[in-house]
Amino acid sequence: MDNHKNVPFLDLVTPHVELEAELTAVFRRSLHTASFIGGSMVEEFEKSFAAFCGTDDSIAVSSGTDALRFAIMACGVQPGDVVLTVPHTFIATTEAISQAGAVPEFVDIDEQTYNISVEGLEQYLEEQCSRDQSGKLISRRSNRPVTAVVPVHLYGQMADMDEILRLAEKYGLTVVEDACQAHGAEYYSRRLHRWMKAGSMGSAAAFSFYPGKNLGACGEAGAVTTNDSRIAGKIRMLRDHGQAKKYYHDVEGYNGRLDAIQAGLLHTKLAHLAQWNARRRELAAEYNRLLAGNDAIIRPWEPSWSRAVYHLFVIRTSDRDGMIEHLKQAGIGTGIHYPVPLHLQKAYSWLQYKPEDFPVATQVATEIVSLPMFPQLTATQQALVVNAVEAFSERAEIESVSLA
Repeated sequence: MDNHKNVPFLDLVTPHVELEAELTAVFRRSLHTASFIGGSMVEEFEKSFAAFCGTDDSIAVSSGTDALRFAIMACGVQPGDVVLTVPHTFIATTEAISQAGAVPEFVDIDEQTYNISVEGLEQYLEEQCSRDQSGKLISRRSNRPVTAVVPVHLYGQMADMDEILRLAEKYGLTVVEDACQAHGAEYYSRRLHRWMKAGSMGSAAAFSFYPGKNLGACGEAGAVTTNDSRIAGKIRMLRDHGQAKKYYHDVEGYNGRLDAIQAGLLHTKLAHLAQWNARRRELAAEYNRLLAGNDAIIRPWEPSWSRAVYHLFVIRTSDRDGMIEHLKQAGIGTGIHYPVPLHLQKAYSWLQYKPEDFPVATQVATEIVSLPMFPQLTATQQALVVNAVEAFSERAEIESVSLA
């Protein structure tokens, strides 16, 4: 789609039109075999997605939220345990923690990557925790055992997993990756001396295939990846009413299975994901090149140990609302991911956090703007976006000088 007047924030029509014949064939296959829940299409996708992520197992489930909830539960987190994560993420991260019976507590984000701050995590573990008589790590804030950490690979870039795993080993924590925005993202492990895919480094990882993701279903879908066969087996039971075989229920589980049609659609799209991610990286490089001289914005930062897949291209500006309105008037769609950090959401007022508890997340939430980013974004469309951003920055600079 090359519209010279408007640039959407996200185009979900074009890729589906391009793959219409392949996607329609999936639907026909399901109709002709009456394969709607489970079966070969689910198994084929699970096998292919595990291979893509470099893991032994992939378990398809009904949503990314279910994926994270089941992963947390299967990794042994108990009701009442504290699970650490960041306040700068979508609420599904903490919903999954709460729905597993655990309690979320937060660590601030790194100002450059917007992922969990390793320094903040270490400080929390050293200064805000103690050991009880049995040696359990206890949060001084809630007087509950701290058993896990959920790093969020936000915007398509992995958190610093070597350091997170080092701290997890030191303090006896389980690491569950929230990879819901990071399909195909890579991390160079300085400990292992090789590149690792998102979803392959923690005890388990959760992926969302919400339609707008780098790999999106035509509806809700998710998956858990793991190298632990015991965890994989538990998740398979949890997603299917706790049964190891039909009508024999080892535990009380959930209805969290993935529809076969969605699995077939995802399997079809998975063959294109590497190409789509490469295109996102090209677009991000071009955004960075074209916006390099603009001192009024902060562009995404990609460390040497990261190969991000740019689920979103997020910049920061001091007049976020003004920029959004300017781009809107120019026919350009934008997003805010996310305008209110979780520690300030009404849903978590019971945790009694204050804005200053996580100053980086609080500040970033007032400045971030997500620019159009999707593989079908054309050079013409990208130029329109950049020109509009530059025009706004120049106008803002002139206004600031005149006020001075």
